[in-house]
Amino acid sequence: MMAHEEDDGRTDGDGVTRRRPLREWHVEETVEVAVPVRTAYNQWTQFKTFPRFSAVVRDVEQVRPTVTAWTIGYGLLRHRFAVEIVEQDPDAYLAWRGLEQHPTHEGEVEFRPTGSDGTVITVRMLLRPHGAGKVLTRSPGVTGLTARLVRAELVDFKHFIEGLGQEGGAWRGTIRNGRVQHDTPEPPRSRVAQWPVG
Repeated sequence: MMAHEEDDGRTDGDGVTRRRPLREWHVEETVEVAVPVRTAYNQWTQFKTFPRFSAVVRDVEQVRPTVTAWTIGYGLLRHRFAVEIVEQDPDAYLAWRGLEQHPTHEGEVEFRPTGSDGTVITVRMLLRPHGAGKVLTRSPGVTGLTARLVRAELVDFKHFIEGLGQEGGAWRGTIRNGRVQHDTPEPPRSRVAQWPVG
């Protein structure tokens, strides 16, 4: 989800460029969970807990603040790939892109409150394979399978978070264009050489 082109991002009043939601996607799935937005969002950002409820995620490793390595698979089949979080707004939105070359994907998840103190979670994914994989993503069978997998994962997350009733941790940071935004700006660096002391 990179906002390279001008029309791919929007500038808010603070002058920070933020990405727009995906304008096209192969998969869109939504689930409503019976916990507040903050609880659902906080648990979702605990990526290392995905193997506790997921049928396909075997392991998630935090590589850098914005990069995670995911291992997915069934039985003995495993596939490991890196994902970069490119945008993240607490309690609202998270967008990522796959860092592998063949195939690659990007996606987003939105969190919206319901009138009953619950949360609507919507996941959208755009598959961007190369070579022969391009033909497969045009197939309704492949996109249908991906949609069913995403739907099953959302339902498993719903059962998991509703069973817990509260999040097991949280990361409340904001990410813009793949970089963590700090609440307080870093102090400017002095142009005067630092002299050794002692």
